Amino acid sequence: MPRPHNSAETRSRLLDAARDVIRAQGYAATTVDDICTAAGVTKGAFFHHFESKERLGIAAVEQFGAMASALFGAAPYNAYPDPRDRVLGYVDFRASMLQGDIAHYTCLLGTTVQEVYATHPRPSRGLRSWNVRTYRVLTRDIEAAKNNATRPTRHGAPKVSATSCKLFCRAPYIFAKAKQNPEVAVRQALATCGAIW
Repeated sequence: MPRPHNSAETRSRLLDAARDVIRAQGYAATTVDDICTAAGVTKGAFFHHFESKERLGIAAVEQFGAMASALFGAAPYNAYPDPRDRVLGYVDFRASMLQGDIAHYTCLLGTTVQEVYATHPRPSRGLRSWNVRTYRVLTRDIEAAKNNATRPTRHGAPKVSATSCKLFCRAPYIFAKAKQNPEVAVRQALATCGAIW
């Protein structure tokens, strides 16, 4: 039974519910009713805050991107003085997130964009901006690590960074879902990262 909430709390509950339900069952399969049920609010409350599921999806993607930026920005590996340690710390940090229920660590940005990139391009913008930020930081650290390396590495920093972004922003979740086992995803990602490095 929906219970009354103040306006800010209701909006926050809707955003959290959208994040969780979409990650669990996908954007297309998620209905406004599903989100309202998960949030414990009425459809009237939903439409008071969002004019459509797409508007809520955009807001949820933006909130998720901001959360992810803060999470990775505060991660311990950022403080490592050696750039190679920062890159490997990033890999370890990503791998450590693949625990528990798959829906709880699946990327909302990737899940949504895989479904709606052609039909609803607006939610895709959050993923593009998040990827650009991640790519720039990785490229910076990989370039610095290559400059400090005692032996030449196989590939340039942009290629390694782009591949790493694909491996750790998308591939692990697909592997985990396909195999219903996050350990498979971690092993695959680490093996491929080692091969390109």
